[in-house]
Amino acid sequence: MGSSMEIGKRDMILILDFGGQYTHLIGRNVRENSVYSEIVPFDTSAAEIREMASFSGIKGIILSGGPDSVYEKDAPKLDPEILKLGIPILGLCYGHQLIAHMSKGEVRQAAKKEYGDTEAVIDKPERILYGLHHKEKVWMSHGDTVSSLPEEWEVLAHTDNTPVAAFGHRSLPIYGLQWHPEVVQTEHGTQIIKNFIFNECKCQRNWRITDFADSAMHEIRDAVKGGKAVVALSGGVDSSAAAALVTRAIGGHNLVAVYVDTGLMREGETEQIRSTFTKLGTDIRIIKAEERFLKALRGAEDPEQKRKIIGREFASVFEEQAAESGADFLIQGTIYPDRVESGKSGKSALIKTHHNVGGLPKDLKFKGVIEPLRDLYKDEVRKVAKELGLPESIVKRQPFPGPGLAVRVIGEITREKLDIVRHADYIVTEEIERSGIAESLWQYFAVLTNTRTTGVKGDGRAYGYLVSFRALVSREAMTAKFAELPWGLVRRISTRITNEIPGVVRVAYDVTDKPPATVEWE
Repeated sequence: MGSSMEIGKRDMILILDFGGQYTHLIGRNVRENSVYSEIVPFDTSAAEIREMASFSGIKGIILSGGPDSVYEKDAPKLDPEILKLGIPILGLCYGHQLIAHMSKGEVRQAAKKEYGDTEAVIDKPERILYGLHHKEKVWMSHGDTVSSLPEEWEVLAHTDNTPVAAFGHRSLPIYGLQWHPEVVQTEHGTQIIKNFIFNECKCQRNWRITDFADSAMHEIRDAVKGGKAVVALSGGVDSSAAAALVTRAIGGHNLVAVYVDTGLMREGETEQIRSTFTKLGTDIRIIKAEERFLKALRGAEDPEQKRKIIGREFASVFEEQAAESGADFLIQGTIYPDRVESGKSGKSALIKTHHNVGGLPKDLKFKGVIEPLRDLYKDEVRKVAKELGLPESIVKRQPFPGPGLAVRVIGEITREKLDIVRHADYIVTEEIERSGIAESLWQYFAVLTNTRTTGVKGDGRAYGYLVSFRALVSREAMTAKFAELPWGLVRRISTRITNEIPGVVRVAYDVTDKPPATVEWE
């Protein structure tokens, strides 16, 4: 997102990031209500907020969740002066506990942790809980709990295991929620966010996603300053939108689009990319690098090692192309889920390294790496792409990981395994798209496990691989539910995979939500 200097006096909600995995979901929820949000580190001081407020319309502050316990020695703290600014404040999960702790309330380790769907009893359906039912389905993820508060605070909701699941100050607009209203699993979470930003903060709806594009192009021009750039183009909506933004910002003559065929691509991927971007008039360089990547990956089994190898090889290819064309900057389509899962946002924990984030070497031979979409989610990127005039085939393209099929082959990568998973993925894609339900799904793909199992083929014993496939429903990929596919479709996919791929004797369907699983298996 652009800085508050660029957005003038538009109303804004400031979000202090304590390292929660869903911090940017809060920001996205606010922006979906046409109110600007900006995420800043948890240690931002009250003085800094006052300075920001002098040139931006800060109307409210939200404290995010986080993985720490407030009573730990090195737990992240909040400047106590922030509670005295007179700006409405809402603490979520860790932020909820932190406000209680700073106000002399009791926070202790819960006798029973709450994780997942929970029923909250709304004791006072007013203020930030206005319009909610007596009992609400909410989503929890915590091991600590607020057990008591001083007299100047009141309890607004509780659960069986959490006596203070929501609270508010009796005279000040300061609130805490133990649950996460920002995730889709909380049934009326958006109502709570709206209550806060409109009823408590008095915000006006005066921000649009098109404002982001203008701000991003301004940022790109400032960074490049008349130089040239290489854009890492995969053909997906993220890198395509990044390329379009950069083209508008610095001109196509200053941009080299590089597509690397790693040999880890889906069936027909490279040919489709070549055709699509040639029609768009993009100067695209397709680098054939299958031998190079497979050689580098030989013997690597650990998923983190594989991702870092791929990141290193990608970087080397881009450096070579930059040297050839005189480019000083690398443009990437990195989006926020990539960064948060790689532990690159505030105090967020490392979930897995993305090849274009934690996988990049520290001695990268560029003046800078520019990631104009770094604070957006996939659904927001699609809106930007549509605004930039990209074709529907790109705007609606199914997400595909940068490391490609390398993270859909468990264990060591071999040509045989790649051929198996590529064919299985083609079958899954073809059957789901034939069924007419593809547009209702976020993602669908096959995974080749490292498990061999006994089967029967042609009246004889067969010993082959187990293939699993996955289909998800989501809005932003930070949380997702497995799709309840029609059993006839599941059966067709299973039958085709075992019939058409000699090395596979068993098929499984992955019925795990995110969390606890991630979208990809590795």
